[in-house]
Amino acid sequence: MKKAIVLVAAALMGCTSLATVKVDVVSERTALENQVLGTYNSLDREMLLVASVRGVDATGKINRPPQKSREHQNVIAAMQILDFHTDDLQVFKRLGWIGENNQGLVEPFAMQREGLGQELQAFAARFTQAEFTAVVDQVNKAREVIMARVIELNENLTAEDLPKVRAIFAKLNMENAKPGEKIQRADGSWGLKN
Repeated sequence: MKKAIVLVAAALMGCTSLATVKVDVVSERTALENQVLGTYNSLDREMLLVASVRGVDATGKINRPPQKSREHQNVIAAMQILDFHTDDLQVFKRLGWIGENNQGLVEPFAMQREGLGQELQAFAARFTQAEFTAVVDQVNKAREVIMARVIELNENLTAEDLPKVRAIFAKLNMENAKPGEKIQRADGSWGLKN
């Protein structure tokens, strides 16, 4: 009896070594995260389409663009603002002037200008406090417009879901942060991304 069990076990182990199990992890995101990010990505595609629409047809006649809602126009403008300020934000993060907070927004910090490398010193000298504050305010307002539009476009989301949407955007922004950049943890404390 024992010999039969050993033979069966040996045969099974021999068979399993021939089979290859392949597991693909599609996503560790929740369904809500996927829904919000899908809407955000479609807004990004719309912004690119707006920028690439031709104003003249093949005969040389001027085409009027299709009329869009005020909300649609606002979110496209918000996406363009984020694109416009991407480089500035990256340098602000390297300087330690801003961090990604746990509400999906950028958090301003003191504009330290001491002890910077030559490249960063030149960049830091270009910005006054008023300009820095204006950029941060524009970016945060644009992010707010986008989060509100994501809620409007998803029939399963309401204004009460804003904290969840903020948390999703915060998570995405923190995932995209580079090592050494300031991020705010869920408990409200600040640290540097590893």
